[in-house]
Amino acid sequence: MLHTMKPHPAPEDLIPKIAGGERAALAQLFEAESGRLLAIAQRILRRRDLAEEAIQEVFLSVWRNAGSYDRSKGTARGWLTVMTRNRALNMLRDGARIDYKDGETLAELGDRTADVRAAFDALSARDALRHCLEALDASKREAVLLCYVTGLNHGEAAATMNVPLGTIKSWVRRGVVALQECLA
Repeated sequence: MLHTMKPHPAPEDLIPKIAGGERAALAQLFEAESGRLLAIAQRILRRRDLAEEAIQEVFLSVWRNAGSYDRSKGTARGWLTVMTRNRALNMLRDGARIDYKDGETLAELGDRTADVRAAFDALSARDALRHCLEALDASKREAVLLCYVTGLNHGEAAATMNVPLGTIKSWVRRGVVALQECLA
């Protein structure tokens, strides 16, 4: 006998239930979204244990703050993604729990440009985002991807690309504006 998986309710439908105190809705949201969010956190933090901790904190925040979600400001998946990214970046900047033991690990973590190339290459040739990224000059594209895919801040991206901080800020700002126009 074949078992068909029941599709999960949309996150937008679950959040109001969570705000009303329904634990089952939180469990459904976790089941539906945690894998995707874990991948985002792990890409930024580079350690599964820290990524799992970040996701746990995100869902705790969802439980406590579901009533603050505003549909008019974006999708529930976007809200969850932003919370995950922000939590992971805060953990990365805090650094207290990140203890790398050897230089080889540090060197591997330091090469974020390879992550940028891999993320860009993973986009389908038919993907609108890929098309818009290809329209950017290489420097702007790399700056945007370093900041938004790997989670580097402007200073870290400037150091990685060996350019002044103001240049990175300008490239990222202009790149994001161009992407918004292209995707609109």
